[in-house]
Amino acid sequence: MNGMPHPYALLAEVTHQCPLHCVYCSNPLALLDRHDELATEDWLRVIRDAAGLGVVQVHFSGGEPLVRGDLEKLVAECRRLGMYTNLITSGLGLTESRARSLVSAGLNSAQLSIQGDAAESTNLVAASKRFDKKEEAARIIRDAGLPLNMNVVLHRMNLPRLDAIIDVCVSWGAERLELANTQYYGWALRNRDLLLPTKDQLEEAVGVYKRRKAELGKDMELLWILPDYYEPYPKPCMGGWAQTALTVAPDGTAYPCPVAAEITTMNFPSVRDHDLAWIWAKSDAFEAFRGTEWMADPCRSCPRKEMDFGGCRCQAFALTGDPARTDPVCMHSPDHHLVHDVLVRANQADGTAEAETVREELVYRRPHGSARGN
Repeated sequence: MNGMPHPYALLAEVTHQCPLHCVYCSNPLALLDRHDELATEDWLRVIRDAAGLGVVQVHFSGGEPLVRGDLEKLVAECRRLGMYTNLITSGLGLTESRARSLVSAGLNSAQLSIQGDAAESTNLVAASKRFDKKEEAARIIRDAGLPLNMNVVLHRMNLPRLDAIIDVCVSWGAERLELANTQYYGWALRNRDLLLPTKDQLEEAVGVYKRRKAELGKDMELLWILPDYYEPYPKPCMGGWAQTALTVAPDGTAYPCPVAAEITTMNFPSVRDHDLAWIWAKSDAFEAFRGTEWMADPCRSCPRKEMDFGGCRCQAFALTGDPARTDPVCMHSPDHHLVHDVLVRANQADGTAEAETVREELVYRRPHGSARGN
């Protein structure tokens, strides 16, 4: 592996099972069943392989990772190997006893997601009325001695409530809040016309973010994740394809990023067949877009190619059907009209529709990608 980059983080998607049905979920449209999931021993082997590769952080995600009864065993193995662990959770299903057992196993931190500042927003976006359980989960996380990190995905329906959302996170004792503007893959791409904000909404929200960041100072860290549709250049693809991190899906398929399963024209390797070292260094899928030699123009001759790496391969595929194309977000992309036309529609759309009207049009995350939320 001379000259080969080493990953520092593993996203362990241990399940696709989840009590929420978020309309922007980044999981694939074809969700995996419980019987497809890796067994405990398989996950322990993956964790050991990751440590051997140099991974120092393991983020347990899903779906909802708390549905796995063996989560403590996986966390304990990470602790034994000296790896930092983070639980990415909806909070539903988290009890005081479960939190204590995870902390005893070695869990280092938890990230709690919310959909807005009230039960109504949780119900509209996630088809769940259990906002109270999220507040209880925040308390449980703090009482267990874990730092409370929070995340909210921002979109047309909740951006106007950004001040109130931040207030909720402050009142719940969050130390860090990630304001993650929707990235349009998977379920979010299916709901893009209802989720994409107007330019005015976004500019107002940026003003709120800057003001609150200054007000909060060191009391709570605020992070703003850019909505790349409104940017002139694309976001870097995970610091470059297969450069810094990798994802293992519930069935053991390994990906260079969390949404690469979207690229259905590629064959991704499985940890059932190969160890992570081989997957990272030798597999065709991980090598496909590593570095810049694969690029065609306009990326090949662009002075930004070492900065944004041609943009997101998953987004290129989602919008053009070809993962090797320049990300259409880029103003120089021959496919930029695919993003421009969407933005024109978003800024012409009526943003005053009633919640129940919007609900009828949203496609909720369901096991087979066809059912609508109620």
